[in-house]
Amino acid sequence: MQEQPLKKVAIVGRPNVGKSSLFNRLARQRDAITSDMSGTTRDIKKRIVTISENREFEVLDTGGIDYSSELFTKVAEFSLRAAEEADIIIYMVNGKTIPDTEDKELFYKLQEMKKPLALVVNKIDNDKEEERYWEFLEFGADATFPMSVSHNRYFNDFYAWMEEHIPAPEVEVELVLEEDTEVDPFAQIVEQVHASYEKEVDNKIKVAIIGRVNTGKSSLLNALLGEERSVVSDVAGTTIDPIDEMIEHDGHEVTFIDTAGIRKRSKIVGIEKYALSRTTELLKQANLVILMLDSTTQISELDERVAGLIEEHKLACLIVLNKWDIKDERSYEEVVDDVRDELRFLHYAPFITISAKTGLRVNKILDQIVTIYKRYTYRIPTSDLNDALRMAIRRHHVPSHNGAVVNIKFATQYETKPPKIALITNRPEYLHFSYIRYLSNFFRERFDFEGVPLDMVARKRGQRMDEEDGW
Repeated sequence: MQEQPLKKVAIVGRPNVGKSSLFNRLARQRDAITSDMSGTTRDIKKRIVTISENREFEVLDTGGIDYSSELFTKVAEFSLRAAEEADIIIYMVNGKTIPDTEDKELFYKLQEMKKPLALVVNKIDNDKEEERYWEFLEFGADATFPMSVSHNRYFNDFYAWMEEHIPAPEVEVELVLEEDTEVDPFAQIVEQVHASYEKEVDNKIKVAIIGRVNTGKSSLLNALLGEERSVVSDVAGTTIDPIDEMIEHDGHEVTFIDTAGIRKRSKIVGIEKYALSRTTELLKQANLVILMLDSTTQISELDERVAGLIEEHKLACLIVLNKWDIKDERSYEEVVDDVRDELRFLHYAPFITISAKTGLRVNKILDQIVTIYKRYTYRIPTSDLNDALRMAIRRHHVPSHNGAVVNIKFATQYETKPPKIALITNRPEYLHFSYIRYLSNFFRERFDFEGVPLDMVARKRGQRMDEEDGW
């Protein structure tokens, strides 16, 4: 088998930010000249470095970047050229100073190279100085790490990021989560039972279209079906009875439930009060919700309540911003940010902008529905789930509780629609909710659960998993 070439890692930054100190730390020696005088590393030092699980790479310490003199202009060119030749780039800044325009401009040049790029904020020597680290988040880096090379602080997260981008040799010893050498047999039984049960493809999707009055729910249904099935007018609340319509798309039966508009309870009288209660009942039948919002109006308190209702029922969700053809001058990013701020319950839901009236992007909705539903019914193989768990724990270790060690032995997915994952631990009551949320976000990104709520519970071996809990 042909040996893979070593990855090259370039350490780039302005003078006196700690590049050579980091190089020496990685190389475990002090052969690059280091001092407090700006620009004492003039050339490129190279070393082969080995980190966990025998991962090897070549690290390059570049000359400091500074445009204040002709010398540093040449050094900057040299450093950027080295970054272009590298596979992975580490850009270091001095955490004892505030971010400046030059730092940002240099970082953005590196971002344009489209390579794995980490922003390392060095000289964060104690907990009190961590506040300065947050100021550097404005760079918008995909990976930002506080660090104190001289005090050997905060290296775990940085090493975990490096491990993600540097492959281990093909022959490696598997990292176990505790003393266990294999996943609990119960988890394997659960997976086998569900796998046999789910051999038949689940291709029937029930979709509830909900939203405030006159947001365009009926118009959307008509655009999707290509015909007038609901009574539509410009008068708020003209759709009274829910109407179920089924169409086929990409091998799936998609049944739309066109609900009556949800309006403020104090204003609902007679037959519309019945329509509101029917909407709540329909959510119990649905797998996926299309939340219709009017992009020409602001998010209301009622919209927030509706979002909470969707989250409460643990439903997959697609947020549809209708009337995009007549909205105000706000950009897509501004509108989405505003909605995200108000509808925090639906942090997992993707957006699509449409005009049900003109048909703008309506044709993309069915594809989105099928894609989200596949995620909603997806079962993560236990081995893949625990590989991801190991990676997450390496990145951020499980916090202890008042000195009591909390160990996560393994994870297993015990349900779909929505996906539900149990973390088997020695002390479930001490596994902090913020760490469960961290794992939930990690798994969401790792397994692409966009549009899908993800339930996570902490359990002991043998404990029932269907108790009320989740994140």
